[in-house]
Amino acid sequence: MRYVLAFVLLSTGAFAECPAPIPAQRDIIADSYYDDPPVYSHIDPVKHAAYEAAVKPLDNYLRTVAKLASEGQKTCAVRWLVSWSEGDAMLGRIEKEQAHYERKWILSGLALSYAKVRDAASNDQRAAIDTWLQAVADGVRSHSDAFKGVRNNHYYWEGLAVAATGAVTGNAKDVAWGHKVFNDAMADIAPDGTLPPEMRRGGRALHYHLFSAAPLAMLESILDLNDPKFVKLADFCRAAVANTDLAAKQAGVPQIGILDDDSDWVAVYLRRHPSALPLKETRIPYVDRLGGDVSSANPLEHPVK
Repeated sequence: MRYVLAFVLLSTGAFAECPAPIPAQRDIIADSYYDDPPVYSHIDPVKHAAYEAAVKPLDNYLRTVAKLASEGQKTCAVRWLVSWSEGDAMLGRIEKEQAHYERKWILSGLALSYAKVRDAASNDQRAAIDTWLQAVADGVRSHSDAFKGVRNNHYYWEGLAVAATGAVTGNAKDVAWGHKVFNDAMADIAPDGTLPPEMRRGGRALHYHLFSAAPLAMLESILDLNDPKFVKLADFCRAAVANTDLAAKQAGVPQIGILDDDSDWVAVYLRRHPSALPLKETRIPYVDRLGGDVSSANPLEHPVK
């Protein structure tokens, strides 16, 4: 009878409600999918398909953790995080720049998701997850410090990934590094609110302004800042979303339009700038790389009341 009872508990109880974690991915091997350097605006469909196949396990993992954390399934989310910490995920071979891009995006979403569930973890679980996320953040920061290319949206996402990890684990050094990145980003913003490197992205100039604003909005909130330069960037994004001809004129080519989650970061921005004019929202703001549901404040944020 006890075996039958055990089977029932496993089939209908909490264990059944929590899917088994997918195997940890130690290596990330991914290549760029653009075929028009140095603009990087046109996607090669064959290369993009190869990229998506390479990172699918990572994206699926983050999507599940963000969903579990956003829906309050804390114990299950912790279980998934512990599983990958035990497998030293994302600490193996990280080949080519695209692989480094993917790692920092995943880290950003995991750190922000972890902030939603850390209080449900045991001391041992916290130690395991904290140590793992810190190791991944060390890799992201080291690669960024050694990188000699143009500082653009990838740098801002690195800043968020490292700062969010530092904020959730209590590592002041990582938070300070994220602050440095934010300051660098503010220095990048032109007087008209644009980001010159992103304006050179051809038909994706507007998209990459919005994509850049996302990590900066969360960074500003985590760091409890209110920078007028960022307001200029947000104002440009708002105006360009309302009138895409604005970005097209400056970039010199028509724009691809607004992607599904391009403006979801505005919910984060408005919590720091409640008097700002909102962009029109057509859905519940949700970005895996920002920890899932961002319609309410992440525990690491500092909303203005």
